[in-house]
Amino acid sequence: MPIDEVFKAAILAARTLIEKDPAYTRATARLLLHTIRKEILGRETTQAQMGEAYPEYFPRFIKQGIGAELLDEKLAQFDLARLGAALKPERDLQFDYLGLQTLYDRYFLHIDDVRIEMPQAFFMRVAMGLSLNEIDREARAIEFYDVLSTFDFMSSTPTLFNSGTRRSQLSSCYLTTVADDLDGIYEALKENALLSKFAGGLGNDWTRVRALGSYIKGTNGKSQGVVPFLKVVNDTAVAVNQGGKRKGAVCAYLEAWHLDIEEFLELRKNTGDDRRRTHDMNTANWIPDLFMKRVIEGGNWTLFSPSTCPDLHDKFGRAFEEAYTAYEAKVDRGEIKLFKRMPAKDLWRRMLSMLFETGHPWITFKDACNVRSPQQHAGVVHSSNLCTEITLNTSDTEIAVCNLGSVNLAQHLADGAIDQDKLKKTVSTAMRMLDNVIDINYYSVKKARDSNLRHRPVGLGIMGFQDCLYRLRLPYASVEAMEFADRSMEAVCYHAYWASTELAAERGRYTSFRGSLWDRGVLPPDSIDLLAQERGGYVEVDRSGTLDWGALRQRIAANGMRNSNCVAIAPTATISNIIGVDASIEPSFGNLSVKSNLSGEFTVVNEYLVRDLKKLGLWDDVMVMDLKHFDGSLRPIDRVPEELKRLYATAFEIDASWLVEAGARRQKWIDQAQSLNIYMAGASGKKLDEIYKLAWLRGLKTTYYLRTTSATYAEKSTVAPGALNAVPSAASTSAASSASTAMAEPVAEPASDIKFCSIDNPDCEACQ
Repeated sequence: MPIDEVFKAAILAARTLIEKDPAYTRATARLLLHTIRKEILGRETTQAQMGEAYPEYFPRFIKQGIGAELLDEKLAQFDLARLGAALKPERDLQFDYLGLQTLYDRYFLHIDDVRIEMPQAFFMRVAMGLSLNEIDREARAIEFYDVLSTFDFMSSTPTLFNSGTRRSQLSSCYLTTVADDLDGIYEALKENALLSKFAGGLGNDWTRVRALGSYIKGTNGKSQGVVPFLKVVNDTAVAVNQGGKRKGAVCAYLEAWHLDIEEFLELRKNTGDDRRRTHDMNTANWIPDLFMKRVIEGGNWTLFSPSTCPDLHDKFGRAFEEAYTAYEAKVDRGEIKLFKRMPAKDLWRRMLSMLFETGHPWITFKDACNVRSPQQHAGVVHSSNLCTEITLNTSDTEIAVCNLGSVNLAQHLADGAIDQDKLKKTVSTAMRMLDNVIDINYYSVKKARDSNLRHRPVGLGIMGFQDCLYRLRLPYASVEAMEFADRSMEAVCYHAYWASTELAAERGRYTSFRGSLWDRGVLPPDSIDLLAQERGGYVEVDRSGTLDWGALRQRIAANGMRNSNCVAIAPTATISNIIGVDASIEPSFGNLSVKSNLSGEFTVVNEYLVRDLKKLGLWDDVMVMDLKHFDGSLRPIDRVPEELKRLYATAFEIDASWLVEAGARRQKWIDQAQSLNIYMAGASGKKLDEIYKLAWLRGLKTTYYLRTTSATYAEKSTVAPGALNAVPSAASTSAASSASTAMAEPVAEPASDIKFCSIDNPDCEACQ
């Protein structure tokens, strides 16, 4: 038997034991690390020998990558001996099996499928790529390497893929707005194709396109409306897969007053005319405050074609309300013929029922995004992005771009609280890295380059929120957890804005700073007052804070800001797998589950829970089988103490209102938005109505997927140990038989085509 097969057998044997003890995920990672080193170095190398092996290998790796036309030739200009000496081989031991296997299969550079990149060289390569324009490049590369390799911060997947390579496409998200003529529509389709070829997720605003039955002056005919064009967008996303690496990913946004909104709501249905369905793209409602007020107050709602009221698209807040009611008065006088009027509650009910049935369109709020936008002086936010966390202006001349990365919150706890000093240091370095992306990035469309260089927005997010709650012994569904969500997000945002104003002092403020909310001394928490004024009430948000925002305000007044926007919480699905923490701000899906990605099926066990159960003498084979049987839930297992059931409650055991409340506490500090999934067990029309109205009242800008059944499933059979690794999970089995999107993973109820973000989906890194 060849020795390589022996090593593979050892890895397979070890991974089957992960369900017995999560420590085996580290053991399996060490075995995999051994084979990676042997493949790349060509010899057996112990951990002790890596202290000498890494510095010797690193310059050779860079030259080999440049010779194979994989790496940018500029990397050869660095002091490679100094950078090689800075590599820390002990950090290779931090990985769990899922993280290291994901890096090996998807991220490490290879020549003819033979890897040439080892873990610490990977992090240094990314760091070097982000340091190309720095004055002291080596010092900055080492600084960036340290935050990446310690798992304190992680750049988004496009940056990890491409930093330091010859194709420096490092950005995650692009937002466009579509004009109301054929030239504009097909220009938008071309831009989608180009951006999708090289980039991540796309958000398209379709509100300006005239509705079905609208008059076309050029042909004296009538328009077919938005829907036929969205079918073409859907097929373009499928056709232009991102450089052959993953499917294109698009989300279309439409405002709630558009006459085509009812048909738009049904785009994801499995029944009806398939020529008017889009099974491979996402959709989202862009809802003005006036609509929500009419729903709550029991008023009527009028649908218009944008061709008869073109200015509504660019208005928000009170200005929108005044213009909209003026158009309604024109209808009453008979001056507008093409319209439809209905009780607002009826349309709201249809929105929620379609969301429940198909998972789309998502619920996002136009006025909260615009009234609280620091850049409202420079344009209008017409949509969010593919994951609903980006809220940037778009126009005929500007495509919004966002560059993402996330702080690992779990690495910034000390003595039961946020370690402010460490967090400030990490965030300062992370913001510099994100700002550098803007200048180094490759732009396939000029409008995207112009916009990004003018406004310089970035999106710093967080991950490992659930891990923090476990370490602090706080159940997600608790007042204390809401307080932690508030204080931790306040700290991240405060340090991010501080870092941006420091960068402005060093590098200059962004071009369109003058007139922004920053320039006017209005910081994100202050902008809640603006929202309350524009709405005339209907804003119920906790306003407490602990940091010195006055000092920050003075600093910004003196220095300005380097970035128009600084913070956005993306899903972090893939990068959280790499570093081994729970994704983003998500609650845990299950304490024993299977994650599927392109590397296969991975058993994931809650290490915190196992530690607690071992202390109580409760971790045994019967507990493993019980967790399998009950989909990773402790709730039905009688011998588990109630305290642990509360602490380790899974997403569907937490009332959805806690998720909204935590989101509201974060949103008051954030200058963009957050990817906020709503989990609901036993969903009903009444529950949906209450939760999404609560989201609006709490000032949330956007919501993401509605999930009504578990996202991952543990195998329930009582077969031999290790079968959990051998049998595909229920989620991945159903996915294989479904037409999945770039954000896809179906669940069983209530509809077979509900799609999830890449927390479960092997194909997508559209955001992170």
